[in-house]
Amino acid sequence: MTNNNNVLALMNIIQRPILTDKTTQMIEDNKYYFAVQIKAKKSEIKQAVEQLFDVKVEKINTLIVKQQKKRIGKHIGYKSKYKKAIVKLNNQYRINLFSDT
Repeated sequence: MTNNNNVLALMNIIQRPILTDKTTQMIEDNKYYFAVQIKAKKSEIKQAVEQLFDVKVEKINTLIVKQQKKRIGKHIGYKSKYKKAIVKLNNQYRINLFSDT
């Protein structure tokens, strides 16, 4: 039972992959971008990626993306801040983010 809770906790650390033009080009260099929980540590992110995708992580860089002001008509709001993790994998591993269906 504790093993299932551990896997669920690791799944909650990684929120989603970040897919933009720049990040899809970086996939060729074996670097993947993920939005993660703000309080997640590099060691926790590494453990989560290695278990969920069954790969070997070489290096992790993290940064916190600050709030951005968004305006719709006369109303002003904010996009919430989040933590971005840049994960470099070992050369022999790949993550398939795009389904072949």
